[in-house]
Amino acid sequence: MDETDFDDLAEMLKDKEVMSAWEYDFTDEDIYDWIKRNKELYTRYECGYFLLEDKGTGIVVGQAALKPDIIEGQEYYEVGYILKKKFWGKGYATAAAKALAEYAHKKLGQEYIILEIRPENIRSQKVAERLGAEESGSFIKNVRGKQMKHLIYKMFMIN
Repeated sequence: MDETDFDDLAEMLKDKEVMSAWEYDFTDEDIYDWIKRNKELYTRYECGYFLLEDKGTGIVVGQAALKPDIIEGQEYYEVGYILKKKFWGKGYATAAAKALAEYAHKKLGQEYIILEIRPENIRSQKVAERLGAEESGSFIKNVRGKQMKHLIYKMFMIN
C-alpha cells in the first residue's frame, strides 16, 4: 500500500463499525501514518498490512497483515485483517489469514502464528476457529492509552 490507496483505506479505517474492535476510527493523518508504518514494516520485515483485492475484479476488499508482535516479552508473528463492511462474510478474511499463515511457515520458518482478537469480536473468533486456531490465552494491550483485553488464538502449521 501507498498514498495512492488512501481512499480504499479510508473506507475501512474511518468506518466506526469496521473499527469497533479498535474502539476508534482513523483521521486522515492517522491513515497517512498507517501507510508510513506499513512501508517501514515492508522494508524491515518484508511484511505488514497488505491490500486485499478480489482476484476476479481487482477491487480492494480490505487489508490483511502478517507482522511481528511482542506480547509479555515474547515475539510472535501475528495475522490480522480489516475488511470493508460490504465484503464481510464472503470468505476473504479466512483466505487471507490462511495464505499469510502459510507464508509465515514456508518463508519465515514459523511453527505457528497468532491472531489477537477482542473477546467481543465473535466474527474474528469464528475465522480463527475455521483456520484451526485455538484460544491459548489473553493479554492486555495498550491502545491509545486504553487498556484492552485481547484473546490469543494460536494456529500451528503442519508440513
